[in-house]
Amino acid sequence: MEVWKKFRKDPLALAGLFIIFLFVFLAVFAPLIANEKPLLLYVGGHLSSPAFSALFTPESPELFVEKSWNFLLLYLPALLLLFAGRNILPEKGRKKILLFCALLLFLLLALPFALSGSRVDKTPWRERTAELKRPDFALYAFVPYGPFEMTASPYEKSSAKHLFGTDQTGRDVFARMLYGARVSLSVGFCATLLSLFLGTLIGLLCGYCGGKTDLIMMRFVEIVICFPTFLLLLILMTILLDYGSRQSILLVILVLGLSSWTGLARLVRGETLKQRKLPYIQSCECMGLPVHKILFKHLLPNVSGPIFVTFTFEVAGAVLAESSLSFLGFGVQDPTSSWGELLRQAYPDPLTYSHLMFFPGLAIFLTVCAFNFAGEGLRKALGGK
Repeated sequence: MEVWKKFRKDPLALAGLFIIFLFVFLAVFAPLIANEKPLLLYVGGHLSSPAFSALFTPESPELFVEKSWNFLLLYLPALLLLFAGRNILPEKGRKKILLFCALLLFLLLALPFALSGSRVDKTPWRERTAELKRPDFALYAFVPYGPFEMTASPYEKSSAKHLFGTDQTGRDVFARMLYGARVSLSVGFCATLLSLFLGTLIGLLCGYCGGKTDLIMMRFVEIVICFPTFLLLLILMTILLDYGSRQSILLVILVLGLSSWTGLARLVRGETLKQRKLPYIQSCECMGLPVHKILFKHLLPNVSGPIFVTFTFEVAGAVLAESSLSFLGFGVQDPTSSWGELLRQAYPDPLTYSHLMFFPGLAIFLTVCAFNFAGEGLRKALGGK
């Protein structure tokens, strides 16, 4: 609570946190904001939701990412309802019951996503519902276009019909940006979590064990640091593609995660070296506690502050790196939407295709600034100078 009290006194940090939540909200609820399928369809006394059915069988080639976000779209509101009604449960054992219900809900929702595949729906829903008469009706999303649907002429400017214009094949840019937020945030969070795991583990081991372990691992870290980061990304992407890996979001996450852990490893190592000399660690060693308990139960909580701060900055770096890779053609590939891929379409003539340069560029700028502002605010709240 003390950290939050200090954090909320920083207006830039609060603005950054608001923008982060806004983009996460848009990414989670993208199918309800932009969708070519009816959210609700009432025909002949039968009520259905083609958009809801499509959540389990998305058309995107990146099934894992799309299904993960669609799962959150269903799971988060259900989880909020569960906790909102917690007062009806008996006070004794309430936390255990809530945890069990949340886990059961997770499994029940995850099962249909795991068992279903991808399905391309070519039904012309707008043409089919255009002549519906009362009491029949079709309720569409705010933007009645999907990210893969070719609905207009290429490179149309912003208009009432297409808020952000259209891309090189006539697809709605607003819809593609919404679903592109899923890609950018997935890469940002997942790649950073991977680098966070590697950096924290290696830093803890080097700082606590010392000796040859520290010497060998830190020389390896220094070798990796010597490579220019972006050049290393391009080399790793090229090598993996040469060995037959499919160019996908998961490959981008893997490459970014494996190339960005070194700075955190050095930071955690330094913090661990400070902590291991303190009496509470020496007491743990005298009591004969196993090394893994000392590392993860006692050391990790006391070095977690810098890790959380680094996480926010690393997410911003990962989003920027993914956008750069996609812009150069080494990242996410068409038809999957990403902000970097949309920027790439404006490259032949940025002034003529200004809508493809401005809106994705603004989204990248706001996202990177938001995570940096939030990270700086968290650093100050945790006592950093």
